[in-house]
Amino acid sequence: MIRKLTSFSTRHRWLTVVVWTVLGAALSFGGQALMYDVTDSQAGDFLPKKYDSAVALRTAEEKFGTKPDANALTVLVAREDGGKLTPDDQRRIEGTAADLGHRRIVAPEPEGLMRDHSQTPRVSPGAVAPDRSFRLLTVSLDGNPADPGLQDVYKDFRDTAKDEFARADLRVGFTGGIASTVDNADAEETTGKVIGSLTMGLIVLLNVLVFRSPAAALVPLVAVALIGGVASGAVVGAAKLFDIRLDPSTPSLIGVVLLGIGIDYFLFLMFRFREQLRNHPGQDARTAAAETTGRVGGAITSAALTIVAAFATLGLASFGQFRVLGPAIAISVLVMLLASLTLMPALLAVLGRGMFWPSRAWKKEHTGGVGARLGRAVSRRPLRYVLGSLVLLGALGAGAIGMKMSYDQQGLPETAAVRTAEQISRSLPAGVSDPHTVYVRSTNGGDIEESSLTGMTRSLAGTRGVGEVGKPVLSKDRTAARVDLFLSVESDTQKARDLVAGPIRDAAARTAPRGTQAHVTGTAAIYADISTAVEKDLRLVFPVAALLIAVILFLLLRSLLAPVVLMIAVGLGFVATLGASTLVFQNGLDRPGVSFTLPLVLFLFVVALGTDYNILITDRIREEMERPVGARHAVAEAVRHTAPAIATAGIVLAGSFAGLAASPATQEIGFATGLGIVLSSLVLSLVLVPALAALLGRGLWWPRRSGRTPGQEPNRDHSSACSALPRGAVIATSSSRSGPGSR
Repeated sequence: MIRKLTSFSTRHRWLTVVVWTVLGAALSFGGQALMYDVTDSQAGDFLPKKYDSAVALRTAEEKFGTKPDANALTVLVAREDGGKLTPDDQRRIEGTAADLGHRRIVAPEPEGLMRDHSQTPRVSPGAVAPDRSFRLLTVSLDGNPADPGLQDVYKDFRDTAKDEFARADLRVGFTGGIASTVDNADAEETTGKVIGSLTMGLIVLLNVLVFRSPAAALVPLVAVALIGGVASGAVVGAAKLFDIRLDPSTPSLIGVVLLGIGIDYFLFLMFRFREQLRNHPGQDARTAAAETTGRVGGAITSAALTIVAAFATLGLASFGQFRVLGPAIAISVLVMLLASLTLMPALLAVLGRGMFWPSRAWKKEHTGGVGARLGRAVSRRPLRYVLGSLVLLGALGAGAIGMKMSYDQQGLPETAAVRTAEQISRSLPAGVSDPHTVYVRSTNGGDIEESSLTGMTRSLAGTRGVGEVGKPVLSKDRTAARVDLFLSVESDTQKARDLVAGPIRDAAARTAPRGTQAHVTGTAAIYADISTAVEKDLRLVFPVAALLIAVILFLLLRSLLAPVVLMIAVGLGFVATLGASTLVFQNGLDRPGVSFTLPLVLFLFVVALGTDYNILITDRIREEMERPVGARHAVAEAVRHTAPAIATAGIVLAGSFAGLAASPATQEIGFATGLGIVLSSLVLSLVLVPALAALLGRGLWWPRRSGRTPGQEPNRDHSSACSALPRGAVIATSSSRSGPGSR
């Protein structure tokens, strides 16, 4: 199947390149235009319906016609001279707010499929500070706060509001909702561009150093960008078709994953293509490209399917943010796999030896180098390297002791929105800009009397940590009521979550009128429920993902012991990475804990992506052991041939993920995944796994017998097949019986 596909793509190489180019342009345009139609920044929308905050949100929508507004922002209005607001100031604030609430904001003309965000903002007066130093306004805009079109509308409103209030000698500040989103994006824009440029520069530099060719450095980047456009369009199309909402961070994660594995797969192909041309000087480029992909395609397919299987397990998660992330990345990886078997070989067939121009050094095989020395060292003293690896991984893994989950927003930049929120919190309850609500709903269809809620409001007001409780508001049919309350602590902290999940919910449930049920929602309530959902998902997804990866390894390696060795290795790598991340963020930076998404995302990325490198080194070890040589010599040869590709690919992939560390929202994931990939590629794949293989010898393939011991009479057919195999392979290639190309 793989050989037929690659043969067709190389035979019709120009057609393949044109088709992918057209698809990339079309789907990239459509994906970018519709991406913000399928993303949802409301965390509560990802919760299962059974959770308390989700029930409260449904009551709010069904009985009061309201939904959480991710764009709701708070506007602080104060005197320019810092004095107290006078009655005249109050009237001017109300008049200006009314004018702003009737003024339509016209957005720039949308391009293509982009949505027109022109609208009239909803502006309503809010609280006045006890010392009359400022007054608050609440403003709402419709749309996705991550959409650049809506952000332009907000900026227009912000600038207009500043000018209008300035005429009355008043100053304004903006915080919460889209105001915070825009300020954070502006603060990170320059950093993001610099990190992106450095990542691209790292990839180009490594490829130039390895291949000494501009084409080998630039062609993979262009190809991966093209494939990324196709994958983006495919994910958005699937989301639109099945009415799925993606988390706003999903597109950036997909981009990083595709950049990393795409460059990796192209590197694997280029190393093997170069070897093929070196060993067959008279072979034309089309045949060499087809032969290369036919041999390496099996290993690439197995590696990609490992990632797909791992992320597919997220479909079992109850938390929607995880449940939609898995299929999105799985679709993207499948697109990259298809491109690896079609577009990449077609490009190799088109460029041929020009891929490595102007270098000529590649035409001669080099038997020395770091890879060769590492292979000899590991094979001669395997026990020393096993113990050294275990000590390193164990020391890092010890950091995971005492690890805590954090749902706080850590590391946010110091912006105008943050300063405005701090000013508000000094005069009003900390949660005034992010209120929580208790929804009371009749369970028997009877009316709710406002007087029956007096006990509840008193109990809530007497709860430590509650700053203020609003007056109950009944629904039109009087079968539901809402009670707003403001916390005296910041809503996005662990204290707030503990307060809502414990005392507030207990008080509401205990004092709810007979025949009713009370449910609490708000930022702290939602994240408290997310915490419960995530804990359940971790207990389910971890073992299922590990089992699926083990099954794939068993089918690939056709051994019981080898998959166990690899799974133990990647498990140690996962624990070491998690421990190191805990040491850095929880202990070193004194944060409440690591991000609640880190363990699951890290497990999937490090185990699935790290297994790629283990598959390549293990498959090459098996190939070398098929030859009539000692097991340790086979391990040394396997490390010598595969080290350049695995090390280069690992550094590229780690660098891609490290770019995420520039954004506070993905800082922990970027650091941890980058470190995990480095450990997987340089420590596990090039040291620990080869050292264990040297210790176990051919017993690694138990119960299947692999290869022959020195001195054994070779099988005639197998001997002739081995003699036809090139000896200069740089990455995992197939042998006549068990390589990936023969499957």
